[in-house]
Amino acid sequence: MDERIREHAAVLVDWSARIESGDNVVLSVGPEAHELAVAVAEKLGERGANLLSTYSSGELSRAYLQAHDGEFDENPAHELALYEEADVYLSLGGGRNTSATADVSGETQTAYRRARQDIREARYETRWVSTLHPTRSLAQQANMAYEEYQDFAYDAILRDWESLAEEMGQLKDLLDAGSEVRLVSEGTDLTMEIENRTAVNSAASVEYDSHNLPSGEVFTAPTATEGEVTFDVPMTLRGEAVRNVRLEFADGEVVDYDAEQGADVIADILETDAGAKRLGELGIGMNRGIDRYTDTILFDEKMGDTVHLALGRAYDACLPEGESGNDSATHVDMITDMSEDSRLEIDGEVVQRNGRFRWEDDFDSE
Repeated sequence: MDERIREHAAVLVDWSARIESGDNVVLSVGPEAHELAVAVAEKLGERGANLLSTYSSGELSRAYLQAHDGEFDENPAHELALYEEADVYLSLGGGRNTSATADVSGETQTAYRRARQDIREARYETRWVSTLHPTRSLAQQANMAYEEYQDFAYDAILRDWESLAEEMGQLKDLLDAGSEVRLVSEGTDLTMEIENRTAVNSAASVEYDSHNLPSGEVFTAPTATEGEVTFDVPMTLRGEAVRNVRLEFADGEVVDYDAEQGADVIADILETDAGAKRLGELGIGMNRGIDRYTDTILFDEKMGDTVHLALGRAYDACLPEGESGNDSATHVDMITDMSEDSRLEIDGEVVQRNGRFRWEDDFDSE
């Protein structure tokens, strides 16, 4: 076994999920994530945790959804109970085909998500963490040789997370103190209110309210969105290619949209429910170990010099005690490049210009 796989497992169990003796752990394993699953199981055994593993496959999901009549039972009790009794949920992504569900209708996928909203909420109540095992299908999607992709993935995952958390804390403090964020770049001029919101320093650990490995972003839950935004980083959503999405907001809601490719996918997302037309997240990528687009959102949204916005559900960690944020059965991230002719302002002050933050040596203050 590549020693980096064991290092990945150690970071996941020790730093990310903070697993303790006696924790009930649900381990969801993708078809090509076997080696990582073995390394994680070994760490869980050493820790004295209680392990239950499940199999997660895009091809399995496709078979089920294609055969179903679309009238899904709401929150099946056996599945809901699994997550209600779990302390930790670990998702090890790594499939054979990144577009396995591309021919499942958007209507069916949306109906399935709606029917499992309580299950998702129960999973979110655990110390959940999602990660990816580098696979040949992900390397192909990223247009890299497999060995090249492995190096890339581990550079992003095996970071000095404490040091990155310290740097990202500077942006968290600015967002926590701010009232309004403005994004300006080609095709984008968007304002969002963030007053009384708490930004999350997403340093790949549940101790930071962070649930992705790799991570490396600071995010919050905006409101009162106005203006337009263009998402110029290519992506695959629900198994289909989406390119150059434009959204226009008024009174906090999407009032117009377009896309060079995949406009029908955007339409399906927006029709999920009322909350799908509003933003649930503003995230600013700060992991410079992720230095190229890979068409995998877990990596791409953390990429330095980018900002991502998510339609749909807001995370409770960003909200005041007792306040509910944007509610939706979906949470779909889309990314815009901020590396050129762009700026991010907080209360009128430029905090980032052309991808560089004001505390970095090469920040352009003018």
